[in-house]
Order: sequence, then C-alpha cells, then structure tokens
Amino acid sequence: MLAYVPAEKRPALTTLWRLDERLGGVVGSTRETMIGHIRLAWWREALEALDMKGAPAEPLLRDVAAHILPKGISGAELAELEAGWAMLLETDPPDPEAIAAHGRARGRPLFSLAARLLVGSEDEMAAIAGEGWALADLSYRLLDPAGRTMARRLAAERLRGVAGRRWPAPLRPLGMLAALARRDAASEAAVRRQGAPGRVARMLAHRFTGR
Repeated sequence: MLAYVPAEKRPALTTLWRLDERLGGVVGSTRETMIGHIRLAWWREALEALDMKGAPAEPLLRDVAAHILPKGISGAELAELEAGWAMLLETDPPDPEAIAAHGRARGRPLFSLAARLLVGSEDEMAAIAGEGWALADLSYRLLDPAGRTMARRLAAERLRGVAGRRWPAPLRPLGMLAALARRDAASEAAVRRQGAPGRVARMLAHRFTGR
C-alpha cells in the first residue's frame, strides 16, 4: 500500500502505521491487564505532550513530530488510537462488544487520519472502510476461534457499506487495504499470507480500477 502513496506523503503514512502497530504490539505482548493499560497510557500521554513540547528521545515519537504534526494533525488526535487498543484488554478473550468497539475506536480514526494525510480532509467512506479493515486485521491477531469468527462477521458487515463504490485515485492506497479486508473477512484461515500473489493481484486491480 505504501508503495503507491506519493513519495512526499509516504513518511507520514508510514509513521502513522508504525504507531498503530506499536500500540498493537503493547496489547499483543501484555500478560497482565493493568500493566497493559499503564503502557498504553504512557503512549497516550506522550503523544498528547507533543502538542506542548518537543519529542523525547523515543525514535517513533520523534518521527511523529517530524512527519505527522507538520501536516496539521495533533498529538492529541493521534492519542485517540490508544482507546481502540485498550478495549481489547478489558476481557480475555475479548468479548463481542470489545471487538466491535475496537473496530470503531481504532479503525475509523486511523483511516480518517490517513485520509487527511492523503487529501487534506476526512472521508466518510475511508472511515467506514477503516472500521472494517481493523476488524479483519484483528481476526488474525485473536487466538480465540469464536472471537476470530465474530471479528470477520462484523468486518464483512461494515465493509458492505463501501463495497462496489469507486474510490477516488488519491485515496486508493486505503481502498487497496479495504479490498484485502473484504477477502480476509470471507476467509477461514488462521494465518494471513502477506505478499501472497493473489493478495498482491487484488491490490493492483484496485489500484487501477478503484473497485
């Protein structure tokens, strides 16, 4: 996806996805709920603090300050992503309510911020797609079969709202992810084969057609 982002916007988009993955890594590596909340709270507070002072000696926060904040996105807005990940710590395994809330609180702001970086404004189609993408992505992170099935069912429901619609060219990097998410929502596989020929072909087809 990042390969099809304009070169001048690629550092900001790359940093945004690295931030999301870092927050996901906190949840994925947490064995004690309280410790997980403390670690996520550190990131939330550190991001919010970027609006008031320079970045600390944390490489990712420095990249956020260098590549994202100059684009008009605040640290407080980026900190909202923390809530989506924190919801997964409430129950073990995450219950249906936590799974649905994760899609809304992680996916919608992630794709909305990405749309702002790409075209300068939020886009409702991107926000809906982001919710579905986050749920499909979550399904590969969950070990619980019932939770995985629930995440994919909810992903399919959300993505129906953008299925068949033609994405404008500047937003097609996000549309490529939405196209893959629709495939993933219909899959029963426990492991995602990143870079598989079929996935790459689907992304390229979307890149040229917008569908």
